[in-house]
Amino acid sequence: MPHGIFSVCVYCGSRDGADPAFAADAEAVGALLATRGWRLVYGAGDVGLMGRVARAAQAAGGVTLGVIPEHLMAREVGKRDLDTLVVTETMHERKKVMFMNADAIVVLPGGAGTLDELFEALTWRQLGLHDKHVFLLNTAGYWDPFTHLLKSVVTAGFAGPELARMVTVAGSVAALGDAVDFVAASHGHDA
Repeated sequence: MPHGIFSVCVYCGSRDGADPAFAADAEAVGALLATRGWRLVYGAGDVGLMGRVARAAQAAGGVTLGVIPEHLMAREVGKRDLDTLVVTETMHERKKVMFMNADAIVVLPGGAGTLDELFEALTWRQLGLHDKHVFLLNTAGYWDPFTHLLKSVVTAGFAGPELARMVTVAGSVAALGDAVDFVAASHGHDA
């Protein structure tokens, strides 16, 4: 475990999205991580849901690790007041550093970048490269089309039924907290 603290990598949008529930849940997730004593690992942006998660974690006294490629420092307003800020050369390095410093993955609503991160984590798990839990916070039903797609992939014979079981869908921040608690406890960390 990095630094002896249970670390949760949060993938999410660099925009707020159209539904105010996205922003509210992002802030609630940041606060949840801090109050449970879990370190936030994220993309180091101070915009959109990313910024909301980080600011809420910091406001609640949480520990933060942000990872951002140099070329996104201006675009995503790289957050310089984190406990740890890692600036990488490439997106691939960013994803690797985030992933390697996390014990679990939580995915909030987001765009193509968030989907890329989710699919990579899921693919690596399917290939047996890691056994980290992947959680989706299904704010306002955002992940319903994705879970339907996973079922279609299995039904069409492109993956076994275990693929859909590699992702835990939480319908609320409270349910997410309970699900991640279980994983943290199995890593020897109590909330």
